[in-house]
Amino acid sequence: MKTPFVTKEQLEAIAAQYPTPFHLYDERGIRENARRLQAAFAWNPGFREYFAVKATPTPAILKLLREEGCGCDCSSLTELLMAERCGVTGEWIMFSSNGTTAEEYRLADRLGAVINLDDLTMVDFLESSIGRLPEKICCRYNPGGTFTLGETREGFQVMDNPGEAKYGMTRGQIAEAFRRLAAKGVKEFGLHAFLASNTLSNDYYPSLARILFRLAAELKEETGCRVTFLNLSGGIGVPYEPDQPDSDIAAIGQGVRQAYEEILVPAGLGDAALYTELGRYMLAPYGHLVTRAVHAKHIYKEYIGVDACACNLMRPAMYGSYHHITVMGKENAPLDHKYDVVGSLCENNDKFAIDRMLPEIETGDLLVIHDTGAHGHAMGYNYNGKLRSAELLLKEDGSVELIRRGETVEDYFRTLAW
Repeated sequence: MKTPFVTKEQLEAIAAQYPTPFHLYDERGIRENARRLQAAFAWNPGFREYFAVKATPTPAILKLLREEGCGCDCSSLTELLMAERCGVTGEWIMFSSNGTTAEEYRLADRLGAVINLDDLTMVDFLESSIGRLPEKICCRYNPGGTFTLGETREGFQVMDNPGEAKYGMTRGQIAEAFRRLAAKGVKEFGLHAFLASNTLSNDYYPSLARILFRLAAELKEETGCRVTFLNLSGGIGVPYEPDQPDSDIAAIGQGVRQAYEEILVPAGLGDAALYTELGRYMLAPYGHLVTRAVHAKHIYKEYIGVDACACNLMRPAMYGSYHHITVMGKENAPLDHKYDVVGSLCENNDKFAIDRMLPEIETGDLLVIHDTGAHGHAMGYNYNGKLRSAELLLKEDGSVELIRRGETVEDYFRTLAW
């Protein structure tokens, strides 16, 4: 059962000041989750979480996470600038990018970020871009093929296709990159890989860790290069559907620890630091898209039109993703009405729910769309002239702070040359 982190009364009061739709984040939930992650990996002295800025590029959120000991995983020039403006610089930034420009590399270098190379050709390109190579550098690995865990203890499969992904280097290229980098004076080496998205199995991170740990041990023998850090990237998922299991971060941390002690310690790499780049896990459950029912349509199906649309939350339209919906004030009412909950875009995929069983919805009802704290507002756009909504933070003391105002028509026209 999914329960909103606010009450109907709270939301009505908030909506009286900030019109719907808006994204609302839960400060208490975010902080507590960040502390659970830190505790799960506290056994590794060098552990650091680099929050995936792409998931929620909102300064107030980045500053909040910085207070909880998190850095920033950036993938573009703008994300680098945002991190800097939030007081995150130096090795608190991991720059993981692809198709990277020289300008982006120069900025990452100026900020002192740890640079993660996506391709073998980037060794020479980075050097030509900044005039040298940093002493500490990371390389992204793509093992190719299909990654699968088969049947896990949670009772389901995890499968993805690294061989179809545009990211990372082959096994041979990683070794060649290390040799080239070492010849050019690089002293510290890191490895990074991302093999599956939104996994709900506690076995995913330990399995990924074993792949990277073995690779680190092999590369030490083959190239003489010492891997001082390993970046497990993201991939830990959240249960979007009410009956899905939640990730047990403590169990995940212990699974990685076992792999670390079995593989890295005997290889003489027992002082290697571990990094993560979590976005969805860190933020998704602690964000709601709050919208109001504005229209009911009765044709071949029953439709409820709301004042939010795919411009506020793209995932259902883009991926067919499930997001749970709570009709505020009717949490205990019978789910006896079948609706398509839709936005107002001129696109038929602008639907938050299809054939969803919900309580009877009346015009004016507030709806909470759950798990929108990551890849929600961040993926917004302006199709049909729709304006990006406000972002609000529910503070630990119960007050609400406007952390990004909603766009205005003037904002929309500002970049036009008439």
